[in-house]
Amino acid sequence: MLILPCATSLIYQEHEMFSFLVVIAACLVIGTLMTLKKPKNQTIYLKEGCVATAFSWLALSIFGCMPFYISGEIPSFTNALFETISGFTTTGASILSDVESVSHGMMLWRCFTHWIGGMGVLVFLLAVIPMNSASGTNMNLMKAESPGPSVGKLVPRLKHTARILYVIYFGMTVLEVIFLLFGHMSLFDSLCTAFGTAGTGGFGIKNDSFASFSPYIQWVVTVFMILFGINFNFYYFVLFRNIRKALSMEEVRTYLLIILGAIAIITLSLMQTMANIGDAIRHAAFQVASIITTTGYASTDFDQWSQMCKTVLVILMFIGACAGSTGGGMKVSRLIIMAKTVVKELSSYFHPKNIKKIKMDGKPVEHEVVRAVNVYFITLMGIFTVSVFLVSIEGRDLVTNFTAVASCLNNIGPGLSQVGPTQNFGGLTGLSKYVLMFDMLAGRLELFPLLLIFNPCIYRDMVMGVFRRIRRRRELRRAN
Repeated sequence: MLILPCATSLIYQEHEMFSFLVVIAACLVIGTLMTLKKPKNQTIYLKEGCVATAFSWLALSIFGCMPFYISGEIPSFTNALFETISGFTTTGASILSDVESVSHGMMLWRCFTHWIGGMGVLVFLLAVIPMNSASGTNMNLMKAESPGPSVGKLVPRLKHTARILYVIYFGMTVLEVIFLLFGHMSLFDSLCTAFGTAGTGGFGIKNDSFASFSPYIQWVVTVFMILFGINFNFYYFVLFRNIRKALSMEEVRTYLLIILGAIAIITLSLMQTMANIGDAIRHAAFQVASIITTTGYASTDFDQWSQMCKTVLVILMFIGACAGSTGGGMKVSRLIIMAKTVVKELSSYFHPKNIKKIKMDGKPVEHEVVRAVNVYFITLMGIFTVSVFLVSIEGRDLVTNFTAVASCLNNIGPGLSQVGPTQNFGGLTGLSKYVLMFDMLAGRLELFPLLLIFNPCIYRDMVMGVFRRIRRRRELRRAN
């Protein structure tokens, strides 16, 4: 992945190219050494899949931040790691105060991390690298990384599913680049913007994010942000001409209705301060699309909007996009399941003997899925509460602390007040940055894979496994 920004630095004759070469060499040597000895049992169960995914993302972030740190573009390791984790998790929360001073190679790498993390690094590996498929190995890796309450195959072979997802992902990215080029945006800027939009990331290439771009470009980005927030199963059905099944997806319909409702509310509020109704609709649509898809671009300083508008945006932060999309947040499907669970519970008071199943798209939702959704919500609120408390130690105002954690845990980017769209996260202390880095990774990996690495049982099993192998070798030697 580092070859693309390295080639960009070479084209623009930037010395940052050597920083990429150093990290490429280090990754090549370490990666080669790690493949020399392979385990006999390559089956990965759900626990191993979650832990492997969490450690892979940590390693990815550490190596990914090294070009920023080695080149001196971001001289602080903590800040470089924050920027990189924000990129890979498609959060878009930045510590940079002057984005436009960043070199072309580093700018492309910064935005490219969104594209890499959007669909998922391990999903990409499933698409291109032969892997053991026994005992659901590949599915357990995909479950640990893919967003949403449940993950399934589009086609019988999971490898083909991963390839279909990436073909759709790549095709939509290219389509956006073409539309941006029609708006007289340069190829470099178009690629950076498309990478950020496709991954629903939000790293801007201008200091004012998208405020200085033309209305045409803002509308193009708005449409594609919404498109990338839709469940990719929808595009699969459309691609294979199963339009009826695509239109029957309850989550997609609810997602679009939420967007339309939020745009209408914010537009009505903005019309009180904006003379041009077209501008009001454009800014409302852009910010609603940006926040609900957890992209984080800004076409204006929405921190100056009315309290009602900001409240709507904060609510959208938690709702998020569809499951199976590149967006973050709680996901619309979880919201639907929780709402139907409440309705079912209320109806049980009137009809205690009735047995009513929760359904989505006309199919019953398994009890395990409902339980997982409830546990996810409880865990999310727990992490959110602890994170707000830890960040508040700095002594900043409640709005800053609340929205900083909300934006990072839901992988959005900008918050309000001191972390608003015209501000950045560079002024936070090291403690707050590491708390928010944890939140970004937890939000991207759906909480539990990252939480598992803090479970002592994982390391106890690893140590016991090593001792068992040593004992087995000793027994074999004695037998020989």
